[in-house]
Amino acid sequence: MPVEEALARVLACVPGPLGEEFVPLAEAFGRTLARDVAARRVQPPFANSAMDGYALRAADATSAQARLTVVGEAAAGRPFLGRLKPGEAARIFTGAPLPEGADAVAMQEIAERDGDAVIIEAPVAPGDHVRRRGCDFVEGEVLLSAGRRLTARDVALAAAADHPTLAARRKPRVAILSSGDELAAPGEARGAAQIVASNAYAIAGVVAAAGGEPLDLGAAPDDPAALADRLAEARRANADVLTTIGGASVGDHDLIRKALADAGMSLDFWRIAMRPGKPLIHGRIGAMSVLGLPGNPTSATVCAVLFLRPLVRALLGDPRAGADPSEPARLAAPLPANQERTAYLRATLAAGADGETLATAIADQDSSLAKALARADALLVRKIGAPPAAIGEACQIIRLTPLGA
Repeated sequence: MPVEEALARVLACVPGPLGEEFVPLAEAFGRTLARDVAARRVQPPFANSAMDGYALRAADATSAQARLTVVGEAAAGRPFLGRLKPGEAARIFTGAPLPEGADAVAMQEIAERDGDAVIIEAPVAPGDHVRRRGCDFVEGEVLLSAGRRLTARDVALAAAADHPTLAARRKPRVAILSSGDELAAPGEARGAAQIVASNAYAIAGVVAAAGGEPLDLGAAPDDPAALADRLAEARRANADVLTTIGGASVGDHDLIRKALADAGMSLDFWRIAMRPGKPLIHGRIGAMSVLGLPGNPTSATVCAVLFLRPLVRALLGDPRAGADPSEPARLAAPLPANQERTAYLRATLAAGADGETLATAIADQDSSLAKALARADALLVRKIGAPPAAIGEACQIIRLTPLGA
């Protein structure tokens, strides 16, 4: 099955976004909005000065060397309470409310103080250095749309709009189950034929970066009863998604597909026309989505970036969950022809002299190599049947860092 069709089928199985919960503004960074955020106030709530200087009537300073009487002072949080009359000015500081009667600010660089008077050395026009009331936003204006993942700037905007809490989608719970007799936890005593289980940490990172809540179920041995216990644990945890790692191929010790079937999984598809990551499983156990990832580090991570991350975003109501994450670049090294599966090559990136992004595929693309995966900045996408490509040719890349990988 082509990658695009497989992703469409994964997302089509999402019945809709998860429920909402109200979160304090201090905890809203990174959350996904469940409702539009509209302003509850006008910003700024009053006309104010954009500069330090003197508030005045522009009609009193239409020519250079206008002399005005200084009748008071206005600072942020301490307004001038009177009303300026013709020929009067008030000392004003940035952010202070513009006094009644004033319609401009002469910045202090063109003002010379002379006792109780000020000389304005250049003409001033109405509106000079004045931030008008509501120039940022007005009450009722929609500032942030549902489905948006909140940045630090978004949270600040919501605060300015007077929202102490925000309605966010519940974080999708993603249970992560590694499988294989060969796996041992980092720092744990290992047998001669065992390796350190590392993939779950990468997958948990992708889930968290996408806005989900990873639930690590640990590593289960190649034993049907042990696998059944862990799958039952995922259901008891009310996981929205179950992600298995390893055991998805066709070997005698690849038991995940049978274990999932025994647990009641309705299989949607198995095996994708991609490299790495061909033996990908997708299905459902009741309301829980299932993604069975391959066991090699690169294969598991690539599949998580391409399928698990969009699934988490869809559960959060992100309207762009299925959007193509690739972007254009140019090759810094030649590539051979590609064959019958879409290839996702680990690549490093550099900036070219003209500002374009240059991509270089890492020499050894063995999907078991963790160091090569960590060195990569991006995945270099090669379409099915792509011909050989020379240095400087256009290509498509998927950056790993913004995707949590």
